Parts: sequence; structure tokens; C-alpha cells
Amino acid sequence: MGRGYDTITFLSDYGLTDEFVGVVKSVIRSIAPDVAVIDLTHDIEPHDVRGASLTLARSAQYLVPGVVLAVVDPGVGTDRRAVAIEVGDGQSILVGPDNGLLAGAVAMVGGATRAVALTNADYQLAAPGPTFAGRDVFLPVTREEEGAIVAEVLWIDRFGNAQLNVDPEEVAEFGDRVRLRFAESKRTAVRAESYAALRTGEVGLVVDSYGLVAIAVDRGSAADVLGLHAGDAVTLESFEGPVMSLRAVSDTNEETDEKTDEEADEGKER
Repeated sequence: MGRGYDTITFLSDYGLTDEFVGVVKSVIRSIAPDVAVIDLTHDIEPHDVRGASLTLARSAQYLVPGVVLAVVDPGVGTDRRAVAIEVGDGQSILVGPDNGLLAGAVAMVGGATRAVALTNADYQLAAPGPTFAGRDVFLPVTREEEGAIVAEVLWIDRFGNAQLNVDPEEVAEFGDRVRLRFAESKRTAVRAESYAALRTGEVGLVVDSYGLVAIAVDRGSAADVLGLHAGDAVTLESFEGPVMSLRAVSDTNEETDEKTDEEADEGKER
């Protein structure tokens, strides 16, 4: 029989604004009600694996023996592995993504005595989306107008992703590229399997932790980039044409402005 642990130390970049930390701790309590959870910190900057690794390494020698759960994972939803690393001949187990996050802490306490990939689905919760645990939500419904879907931004999470009240099946027929219309703006979004699958500057549609479609920008805030807020209306429709990154859109706008200035100067000369 394996060794039991009565303490879990929890580090993440989830912040405390959204419900992520509370949901994780609730799941832990439902599985192991006698286990104490220590919140090391949840204010790691979003996606800052290096900063989180340093925080964990600085703390490692002072942590109560037990399980250390560390979640800072820009590659969530990709084929990167989740791992459990035993240190001190079983004194503690470090659990997290295999992205370098745990390496510094493991080194600080003398190295690993064993490591395994967490692949057994029997010990994992089913999820409608690839990024968190499975939950159901009651939502305002979308409506269809002339083949387009009129949706609503339900909320903006800490990372700036804009969750829509859209089921992935509703946009499946649109293909890999979807036109977004909101306020007075239009933007092309690429449907992606995960946040990390987006290229720098691309606006993407990703299935989020609730199994809903979210507007995202890789390593950036879609809300800031696109000026979106909770409650905003967003129309999604089929789009055919080249995909333009945020930089390309900016360059195009600059070229258009330059041409306009040149034409104005020519008009003055005439």
C-alpha cells in the first residue's frame, strides 16, 4: 500500500478573482476530506512558468512533507504531460505539468527518486473542455440571424479570455476561420485545439474549461486587444479569405493611412 499524505501545498497562476482555486480545493475535499490544503500563492503572473518555478524552488525546503500541487501551464490542452515526481524517497510528491515548473524545487530537495506520467483516466475527472474539470452551466442562449450566430460575452477570466455562450457544435460548420463582429469592429479568428496552438498575434476560438467557445489571444488578453467586456454582443459567421494576425492588421491599417495621406497630397498639388 502506498504512503498516505495529509497535506497538499497548492501553487497556481489562477488568482482569486475567478472560481478556479475554490473549485480545485472543493474537489480535493470531496476526495480526501481529512487533507489540509496550504495555499502557497495563486498570484503568479499568468503563464509565468519561470517565475513560478523560482517561487517553488525558494519555498521547497520549508514546505510540509506531502503533496505539492503546482499549476502554471501555458500548454494546457496540448500533448504535454502531467507528471508526479517523488522526492526524499517518498517524503513528498510534486505534481504538475511537465514544462520545467517543478525542476528547480526537485533540485533544491536533492533530486527525484521516482517520476511517473499521470495518464490513468480512472483517476481523472471528465471535462467538456480540455482545460479544467467538468462542470455544467446554465446560460443565455444564442440566436441565429441570416446564417450568423449572435452570441454574448458571458465573462472575462483573469487571463483576458472572453467566454461566449456558444457551444463548439454551433460553429463547427463555419470551418477553421470565423469572422467576429462586435461593436464597430471585425476580426478573423482561427479555431484552435488549445491556447498554445495559436500563433503569436492570432485571435483564436478555443473550447474553454466549461466546454464553451472562448475568444483568446496566445499569451495575451483578448479582452484588452479587442476591447471586449462581459455582456458585449459578438456575432460569429463563416469567413473566407486570408487569416491576418494582429500585427498584419496593424501594418495594413498603417499602409492604408499612408496611401490616404499620399492621395491627399497629390490632390493639393493638382
